[in-house]
Amino acid sequence: MSFSPRDTQTQHRLMGRCLQLAAQAPVCGDVPVGGVVVSADGVVLGEGFNTRERDAAPAGHAELNALAAAAAAMGTWRLDGCSLFVTLEPCAMCAGAISQTRISTVVFGAWDEKGGAAGSVFDVLREPRLNHWVEIQPGVRASECAALLQEFFSSRRDSAG
Repeated sequence: MSFSPRDTQTQHRLMGRCLQLAAQAPVCGDVPVGGVVVSADGVVLGEGFNTRERDAAPAGHAELNALAAAAAAMGTWRLDGCSLFVTLEPCAMCAGAISQTRISTVVFGAWDEKGGAAGSVFDVLREPRLNHWVEIQPGVRASECAALLQEFFSSRRDSAG
């Protein structure tokens, strides 16, 4: 059986794993975002969730953590043919890293209308002046991904209140 990041069952299953990862982030005070990098033949190479607060790491985004784990697993920074699944549209920093690693496809859940860089605010992943373009598949389990974020920020506002 061949792997396709465009297959809806595959998208649903892998976004489910991203949601499980995202749910780990709030335990440490981090925004609930989770990501998974999958090889061209469907093998999970790396996983990550936000760790900025936990690790005091400015670049501790789920996408970057998943990319780093995948690169370590492959023994190279080039992730040609791989796909990234993530619960939230990547920001500009993550989109730049995604482009640099040569990821082929990004599948994400919720749009980030304030800082997204895959089509909402910016479109770094498909910027024609760059040397690598990434296919995007947005909106996979979007309501579940958005709800996780809304619950997180709502609880923070309530506790600050």
